[in-house]
Amino acid sequence: MWDDSFPSFLIGLREGLEAGLVVSVLVATLVRAGARSRLPQVWTGVLAAIALSMSFGAVLTFTAASLSTTAQEAFGGALSIVAVAFVTAMVFWMRRSARSLAGDLKEKVTEALTMGAGVLVLTSFLAVGREGLETALFLWTTARAAKESAGPMAGAGAGLVLAALLCWGLYRRVLRINLTRFFTVTGAVLVVIAAGVLGYGLRDLQEGAVLPGATVYAFDLSGSLDAGSWYSTLLQGVLNLTPTMTWLQAAGYAGYLAVVMTLFVRGVRDVPAAGERVATTPPRPDSAPVAQTVGPAPARRRRLLPVTIVAVVAVPALLAGLVVALAHPKPAAGETVAVSEADCGRGFTAPEPGRQDFRMHNTGNQTSEVYLIDPSSNAVYGEIEGLAPGTTRDLYATVAGGTYAWRCVPADGKAVTSKAVRVGGAAGAHAVAPVSERDLAAPLKAYRAYVNQGLATLVTRTRELSDDIRAGHLDTARADWLTAHRTYASLGAAYGTFEDFDQKIDGRPDGLPGGVHDRGFSGFHRIEYGLWHGEPAAGLKGAAQQLADDAAGLRKAFPHQDFDPSDLPLRAHEILENTLQFELTGDTDQGSGSGLATADANLAGTRELLAVLRPLLTPRAPRLLPTVDADIARLQKLLDSAHHGTGWTPVDRLGPAAKARIDGATGQLLEDLSPVPDLLEIRKSA
Repeated sequence: MWDDSFPSFLIGLREGLEAGLVVSVLVATLVRAGARSRLPQVWTGVLAAIALSMSFGAVLTFTAASLSTTAQEAFGGALSIVAVAFVTAMVFWMRRSARSLAGDLKEKVTEALTMGAGVLVLTSFLAVGREGLETALFLWTTARAAKESAGPMAGAGAGLVLAALLCWGLYRRVLRINLTRFFTVTGAVLVVIAAGVLGYGLRDLQEGAVLPGATVYAFDLSGSLDAGSWYSTLLQGVLNLTPTMTWLQAAGYAGYLAVVMTLFVRGVRDVPAAGERVATTPPRPDSAPVAQTVGPAPARRRRLLPVTIVAVVAVPALLAGLVVALAHPKPAAGETVAVSEADCGRGFTAPEPGRQDFRMHNTGNQTSEVYLIDPSSNAVYGEIEGLAPGTTRDLYATVAGGTYAWRCVPADGKAVTSKAVRVGGAAGAHAVAPVSERDLAAPLKAYRAYVNQGLATLVTRTRELSDDIRAGHLDTARADWLTAHRTYASLGAAYGTFEDFDQKIDGRPDGLPGGVHDRGFSGFHRIEYGLWHGEPAAGLKGAAQQLADDAAGLRKAFPHQDFDPSDLPLRAHEILENTLQFELTGDTDQGSGSGLATADANLAGTRELLAVLRPLLTPRAPRLLPTVDADIARLQKLLDSAHHGTGWTPVDRLGPAAKARIDGATGQLLEDLSPVPDLLEIRKSA
């Protein structure tokens, strides 16, 4: 989408042009000095800087993926603040340094020519690396704000390509660009975009419980603006302005914009005051500078710069106001209904049959959930979660003949059901039958029995693995390792209940200071690394015995651990979500190449979980399970094709077509499983 691509396009263009100009100056200086043979040293430094930037982006991505949801919000928010700081510093640095950039670089290159090759490599690496790291960080934050990477990456790619073409044109003397004006205008736009990133980062820190005020809203326009409309999407994608913002978000956004833009405009006024303007000339073999000074600038142009900057801020604000005032709002709500423990459903009258829009207004002092229900069966026609005090949100539901009421559930209060109203006409509105902890008691009991049995098998198999290693039978140990690990992987829905045992038994080395050699690295993957990297049996005895002891400890502790019934429907989706993220990317592989074997065990665990949930799912979504069963059969067939006797094809040795088919089948299964948590959500009743 263009709205998600534009900020990244701008950062790619600007940072790419900065880096490209640096490279152009380095190359032109060497050519002018008759040192063409030293050019490979420049390109070595440039390629090293690019590799560092890409590695930095990968580290950010994988670090965030390994954190809990709350920690991800805090991590992303903190990096958004850092990105804003970097972009702000870059904008002011380039405005200040553009005039002397070429001269400074020429001086460094001239000094480097008298020294070894490493100095020239380091000069180009440092010159380009800063822009690369800034680009990687800003792209990561914008992709996270957009909740997808395709748009931001496409925008950044387009910006970098255009920057490369512009630099080539400047070098070949086919273009003339006033770089001072370019960096001034794009700098002002980036200040506006950075204000939005700051607001988004503050909101992430609130949701990550680092900052307070997550439910204290400065405004809530969700009742009059459609968050899914093109204009709302545009404002949110480009400026990070959302229909609902907290006071901290709004204050951070406005405060940053007021302070930084004022300083930026003041600096722009000061730069031309010396009576000069910058006219860009291309770097040539016989003329290295990127920019040079020429005659006095007309006063009219000096006055136009701050006007341009003000316009950059004023135009988006004016467009946002016009969108709010003139854009077609969502369909008019039929009525406003109160949500609170004291007056739940006040204002609710019998609606007309058909699609209805109810404006739900929280009149209480607690965040609440609200459901439109059939009071005779408690079936749910529509719901809103997390309705903050004093806010209004729309609830859409299709109404047909029948009886309707509202159920209000304050966060720390008693659920209240409103007076029921009767709607005439034929029945036919779709409702989801409610689920209680009592409904999930039987599936939970059955699944606990399955896990208990699996843990007993796990204890036996980890002991066999330990005995193999103690006896020095490493070939047998490799086969028994896979059998034991698949046993553990098939218990996926209980991972959240295993508490600290899961990290001890199946933890990865990610985040450990010493990586695979860290003393805290234990369990299956520690033994896997040793077995497939030639470690002698003596070095693995302790880890194998510890794994057997941890498995026995887990079996003993599990009957006394809390198993939240709501975890069952959640894990129906999460088991394979983790499989797609870790096993099917090879992220967990420590040498055995058994990612697909583990995926197969995870699929078996999902199948077992769905079996115990089937009695609840079938009446609520009759078409769901047949579709899911077909998805499972398709994925199982693909996994079986990678199973050869006792061996499995490693993920990194799959052909592109086979890998795409497995990923696609897993993704389709995940999509079809996604309604399960909502269908079986435990809802508080009156």
